[in-house]
Amino acid sequence: MKPTFRSRIATALVASLMLSAAPTLLANELKIGFVRIDRILKEAGPAKAAQAKLEKEFQGRVGEIQKMDKQARDMQTQLEKDSVTMSESDRRTREGELSRVSRELQRLQRQYREELTARQNEEFAQVMDRANKVVQQLAEQEKFDLILQEAVFISPRIDITDKVLKVLSTDAPAPAPAPAKKP
Repeated sequence: MKPTFRSRIATALVASLMLSAAPTLLANELKIGFVRIDRILKEAGPAKAAQAKLEKEFQGRVGEIQKMDKQARDMQTQLEKDSVTMSESDRRTREGELSRVSRELQRLQRQYREELTARQNEEFAQVMDRANKVVQQLAEQEKFDLILQEAVFISPRIDITDKVLKVLSTDAPAPAPAPAKKP
């Protein structure tokens, strides 16, 4: 995820406030942490599960696109091979058919990309919601004053990404309540 202009401004504002209040904060031992969102989205169990879910969900579409792509390439090869011996009207007919298949292929590819992107955004938003809850829990448990997600430089000693990944990997969704038994 690219940092937005607003998030950069917010980070700069937080940093400037911290610098201006540094003498007071240092006396109170400020505890800062940092989480690498890119690692969360690649390595967390829920992120991997979301990726696998998306691959399974869109597997049929990929096969359909590959089949149509092969059909277009085969049509192109056959047209090039037979164009010397076929009549002008047959050649135009086959070119028209190839053009139609190519347009349909492009439409399917564009639709696939749009739907995949939308679903990825949905799935990874859920992963980020869970990760943010874990970060908040860690902040409360370990008494962090500030946890950042974007910065220019981060010391490894304040990076808590591994802790977040560990909690996310053991964090299973709550089981659904069992239906009440009738006496």
